[in-house]
Amino acid sequence: MSDALAQLRRLGEPFMEELSRAMWMIGAGHSREIDLRSIYARHAAALSDDALAAALDAWRTSTRPSEEHRSARLLLDWQIEGHAARETADLEERELGWEASAVITLPDGRRVPYQRAAIEIANSTDRRERLALDAARGTLVARELAPIRRERFEREREIVAELDVAPSYIEAIEEVSALPLRSLATQCEAFLRDTSDMSRELLAHSLKRELGINPDDAARSDGLALARSAEFDVAFPSSDLERAVRRQIEEMGLDPEANGHIVYDTAEREGKRSRAFCSPVRIPEEVYLVIRPHGGATDWQTLLHEAGHALHFGYIDSRLPFEFRWLGDNSVTEGYAMLFDHRMQDAGWLRRYTGLRGADLSRFLRNVGGSELRMLRRYCAKLLYELDLHGNEVPASQIPARYADRLSEATGFRYSPDDAYADVDPRFYAGRYLQAWQLQAVLASELTERFNEDWWRNPHAGPWLRDSLLAEGQRETAGELAKRVASRDLSFAPLIAAIEQLVES
Repeated sequence: MSDALAQLRRLGEPFMEELSRAMWMIGAGHSREIDLRSIYARHAAALSDDALAAALDAWRTSTRPSEEHRSARLLLDWQIEGHAARETADLEERELGWEASAVITLPDGRRVPYQRAAIEIANSTDRRERLALDAARGTLVARELAPIRRERFEREREIVAELDVAPSYIEAIEEVSALPLRSLATQCEAFLRDTSDMSRELLAHSLKRELGINPDDAARSDGLALARSAEFDVAFPSSDLERAVRRQIEEMGLDPEANGHIVYDTAEREGKRSRAFCSPVRIPEEVYLVIRPHGGATDWQTLLHEAGHALHFGYIDSRLPFEFRWLGDNSVTEGYAMLFDHRMQDAGWLRRYTGLRGADLSRFLRNVGGSELRMLRRYCAKLLYELDLHGNEVPASQIPARYADRLSEATGFRYSPDDAYADVDPRFYAGRYLQAWQLQAVLASELTERFNEDWWRNPHAGPWLRDSLLAEGQRETAGELAKRVASRDLSFAPLIAAIEQLVES
């Protein structure tokens, strides 16, 4: 069994490096096309039937709990995901190529690249323009992108079902990916119920004050504009963005580039994905942080988020085996990313690194609290919808309407069925984000207990974070990490408390 796992490690790393480099190139706008099928062909042995059989055998026969079983589970999860990705590579190529080249045509003849649509909508102060652009975007998505994504999801479910690792696709993800989907869904339902009144009151106030909109009329595009928080742009100049983030990382005793491992890509570039990302091409030696600026506080939060990812990958112990550096519960790396981006909710951090002061700071914190609640409710709804999408209880013909209903009810914004397949991250990634939200609250509390409320500038905090957490990669699940570090379970309770404190600022 050990020989089989060692072979999987030897085959896996070069494959993941080449695949990640190709994904970085197209996402950063350095390439307009991606040839995934050639990559899979060159590394056929890494995802062969023999490799899958070896991972399955190791998972089924290793002692539970043990480090060998942990490794086997991670490698099996990777094999299952990889086999599904290989079989749907043609669809992913079409999807990525479409996103890089698609153009939205508005009724007045204006043409907007699909990759810039979210930026244009968020920055527009003309509501008619926002609605027109989002409607044209949704029509294009429903006509051209949705069929690709729908087929991709259907084929992935079929591939996983054929492996017979669990009775259903959802149970297979729970068992092999160690993502507690059904218990997390129960928490989401309770969170949506418990925060319903607060959400409705905060949204009504924000819409009327900032956009002059009646809550009954609010659409998805209005949500993007509201999140943009343009009134605070003067406190978050783009010229100070990277310098401020680097300064804070240095003050907490870390190198922003993780000893030369991290490259910051913050420039505007045609074809660059509007959604920021961190791409570890070689872990820990080569990590790219990619952001396409939107403007204002959104960019600051986004860069902090991606910096958390980059520091994680850049500081992982290079001696760890392949599976603990490349694989595992992504709730962990997302938790580190949110630990950093939640400094935008910290009054002390904002006073030190931005121009916010006095009444403007209090108003910003209330704004951030409302935004945090809306995003949490959105992701709870996304998870519940994705369980509908990948389960067997909702007929396929009703899926688009279920998406619109779930998201509209949770967020207070009118969502369109057009995005039912586009607004889905593979393999229930919404669940990873939700656990990450919970994990960052645990980690921030522990850092505060150890290094005081301004731990983010304590030169002893960074080395502890690096050595005790970041260096460990993703060997543990988010729940295990919370238990080890703070002897606490993951829950939404501290998030609700933090939001209540923010909106009362």
